Amino acid sequence: MTKLRKSHAGLLSFSWFAFTLVLLMALPASAQQKTASAKVPVTTVVAVLGPSFTAPPAVSKEDVIVHTGSVREDVTGWVAAQGERAALDLAILIDDVTDTSVGNQFDDLRKFIRSQSKSTRVGIFYANEGRAQEVSAFSADHDAVSKKLRITFGQASASTSLYFSLMDLMSKWPASTARREILVIGDGIDRFRGDPFSSDVTLTIEKAQKAGILIHTLYARGAGRAARNLFRTNYGQSNLAQMTDATGGESFFQGLETPISFAPFLDQLDMVLHNQYFLTFTTTRSGKHKGELRGFRVTTEQRHAEIAAPREIFVPGP
Repeated sequence: MTKLRKSHAGLLSFSWFAFTLVLLMALPASAQQKTASAKVPVTTVVAVLGPSFTAPPAVSKEDVIVHTGSVREDVTGWVAAQGERAALDLAILIDDVTDTSVGNQFDDLRKFIRSQSKSTRVGIFYANEGRAQEVSAFSADHDAVSKKLRITFGQASASTSLYFSLMDLMSKWPASTARREILVIGDGIDRFRGDPFSSDVTLTIEKAQKAGILIHTLYARGAGRAARNLFRTNYGQSNLAQMTDATGGESFFQGLETPISFAPFLDQLDMVLHNQYFLTFTTTRSGKHKGELRGFRVTTEQRHAEIAAPREIFVPGP
């Protein structure tokens, strides 16, 4: 009888120990689930425009709708990129493969640079052998920056990638509270990896989305055999359009040739830069340790207004 009681007591003691162990093991998982399901704020830059690059009507926070998948998220911030929030770092990256005749349009580019507000710092870089060659660091001295423009080399035999240079530029660009945007001037052809569906285009997009950098593009014909190939020219323009659409920027083309004048397109870009907002919304925290890119879309019911935004935004993990 005594042995039976001892055995029964031992069984109860073991059961209690096992229950406690399972409970302790479950607590971290429960905490992780709670952390993963928590809402976190994320911020991105978007542009609001009227039809055909005209000034938009007034759009308030209540007019903005954000979805991640089928979930409507709470918009918590909608601040115009003006006044104290007007700071902008604008990098102009010119592909050195571009035909030297592009220099005929550089007067338009100089006027655009000199017309920027004091809150905008402009830097000039050339995509050369897979690197972003700096010829003018970011500066608000727009007249001095504009004088650093030089004619492209027009390297007909080049076999490098514009997208290596773009990633190089973004890698060297420190984080900032200012808007960070790039204007790419080139034909978009990947002369290293080849087209279509270049993996370097995808990597460039992901890097820009994670860094919150908007990319705009202005097509200019390149030099050499690749630029004379109709299929590769179309692929190049497709690369440029894909990149701007994914990062929230704008693409500017005039057929398959370098535009006769850059001025109309630069005026449209100026309209974009002067009608941007910092959009903040809350979304479920990523369950991945390093965070993740998450697709989202931004719309408005305000008439005669269209919002351009990146396709994906970086969401932090636990």
